[in-house]
Amino acid sequence: MEIIPAIDLKDGRCVRLVQGDYEQETVYSQEPVQMARYWQNQGARRLHLVDLDGAKDGKPVNLEIIREIIGVLEIPIQLGGGIRSLETIDYYLAAGIDRVILGTIALEKPEIVKEALEKYGAERIVVGVDARDGKLAIQGWLETSSRTVEEMIQEMKELGARTFIYTDISKDGTLKGPDLEGLKKYNQIPGIEVIASGGVSSFADLKELAGIGIKSVIVGKAFYSGALDNNIRKLDQELAGGR
Repeated sequence: MEIIPAIDLKDGRCVRLVQGDYEQETVYSQEPVQMARYWQNQGARRLHLVDLDGAKDGKPVNLEIIREIIGVLEIPIQLGGGIRSLETIDYYLAAGIDRVILGTIALEKPEIVKEALEKYGAERIVVGVDARDGKLAIQGWLETSSRTVEEMIQEMKELGARTFIYTDISKDGTLKGPDLEGLKKYNQIPGIEVIASGGVSSFADLKELAGIGIKSVIVGKAFYSGALDNNIRKLDQELAGGR
């Protein structure tokens, strides 16, 4: 299973929110570029980067820092937050981002997602499915839609999407464990892969996710709070059964 550390950018710093609440932030580093380098050194095979200001404002905000991180890393980066146009998708992929995560735009302008998938392929276009009580959350998690997770996945799958990041907002930043029931259900939809995000708090959570067929997991607060060993190489070995 691929363990992907997360860096959430807000006001130029590396932060974590609780349940997507912009008023409940903890600053973990004033130097996101150094943090990105740290995760690469810890054995990360990919970095998950989120422009929280961008998600809130609907346009890229932390561009300079994102460009710096691209410049110092050798591992691929997936990026979400504030990506609401094909021009922004073009910009980030040309700048060196490996794959972009589309959330609000997938719900509000699916035709742009379709165009991006046709242009770049499903390997580089990922759909972020963020939910609260089974209903989709958009606009940086500040609004809730009437649409369900399954409806969204099926619609995006028909457009050509294959990879989805599922986040249960009620779990995110809480260290209370992932939504195993939802993840198992969505990951069983044929022809797609679901990346788990939100709630991971322990090595036991990682083992449970692997046990239900999850191949990739995004980890944030569990790393930053010390709840989970930051040595990703060691975690990989333990998950593979070798100590």
